Amino acid sequence: MMLELKKITDEFQKLENQYKDIKSAFNDISVSGDLEKLKTITLEKNFWENRSKAQKILKKISSIENQLNSWKQLDDSYEELSIFISIVEEEPELDREIENSLGKFRSLIKKMEFLNLLNLPEDKQDAILTIHSGAGGTDSQDWANMLYRMYSRWCEMHDYSFSVLSFQEGDEAGVKEVSIEIKGRYSYGYLKSEIGIHRLVRISPFNSNSKRHTSFASIFLSPLSDDKVVIEVNDKDLKIDTYRASGAGGQHVNKTDSAVRLTHIPTGIIVQCQNQRSQLNNKNNALKMLRSKLYQRHLEELKDKKDNNMDLMFSILVCSNNGSYEKHRCTSSAYQ
Repeated sequence: MMLELKKITDEFQKLENQYKDIKSAFNDISVSGDLEKLKTITLEKNFWENRSKAQKILKKISSIENQLNSWKQLDDSYEELSIFISIVEEEPELDREIENSLGKFRSLIKKMEFLNLLNLPEDKQDAILTIHSGAGGTDSQDWANMLYRMYSRWCEMHDYSFSVLSFQEGDEAGVKEVSIEIKGRYSYGYLKSEIGIHRLVRISPFNSNSKRHTSFASIFLSPLSDDKVVIEVNDKDLKIDTYRASGAGGQHVNKTDSAVRLTHIPTGIIVQCQNQRSQLNNKNNALKMLRSKLYQRHLEELKDKKDNNMDLMFSILVCSNNGSYEKHRCTSSAYQ
């Protein structure tokens, strides 16, 4: 019992230090002040005159309230565990309650530490996730469909809403390409680590000889710009192509030129949308995807510029140190 008690108290002290570290990085007074300012705006008479602006303000209020609730859960868990630790010697039968409380506190610490890492402005924004099937034919298209179902299920588990912007069916099974819009707090921050090539090695269900097959699919993610970021797209910079949609279709999908392909001439970015019956809806969805990709490109350019500046600063520092060292050596030898 003494050994278990020491183990519990040692872990509590370690978690307590982590709790104090992440707590010091959160300015609850400032966040609460921002919340009150936004709530004051909702009381104005002309608040609902601009519905789009009003909805964005309400979304910000909801986001801040969720953030404050998460911190309150962590504070309550810390207080509960502190009480258990203080009376554990007098109440040895509380072992199970302490274990549950410790596990809850540990998981909340991990959650808030991760959220603290998502400190970039775009991390809190909605996102567009695009899956492309790679080399491998039907197997890769089936793998892309598996990824699509996996991310859809992930959105459901985290109470994120999602809608399909573009969907191209595979030749025999699966999908060639699919783009989904994901709406939810920190959706871009949570998913940005998924960007890249995803590989699957398995016994192919599409091969009569049951041979091992390697399938590839690429994941691309871009944030949706909010009211603070304006992505302008000039009509003269766009090449717009319309064509008949492929796939199973419906009453109108395969009979009219409803599918839209947009090419952004300055950057060469191409987006397409064909899953809506209306050409106008497909064009609007394609524009949304294009703006998101242009925003992602802008963020990558800023990151590259920052990295280049850091490399330059490091080079200057190294050269400065080398110069000082050589000067010191010359001076020393002169005095000798």
